Amino acid sequence: MDITTLEAMLERGQDNALLRFTLGNLLYQQKDYTKAELHLSRAVEMDPDYSAAWKIYGRTLAAAGKHPDAVNAFRQGMAVAEKRGDIQAAKEMSVFLRRLEK
Repeated sequence: MDITTLEAMLERGQDNALLRFTLGNLLYQQKDYTKAELHLSRAVEMDPDYSAAWKIYGRTLAAAGKHPDAVNAFRQGMAVAEKRGDIQAAKEMSVFLRRLEK
């Protein structure tokens, strides 16, 4: 799916965490960090246990230069991932977190 299709789905009221995550991830990949942050923050608000969304949200914040916010997102995401048994996501976020804290 492309960004235009996903935005149209949002406009039709099909708002959910997966849609927000997918849109945010695509925008992150295009380096549109401001829009990506908006959608990813909404994704983790809608589903606080969405570890993949926390990971990309943290990466987006870091890429936007918002390091304190990124650190917080990675910490929250790691806690969620560990609670859910999502070991790979927790490891990845811990690596990103260490890089930010250097």
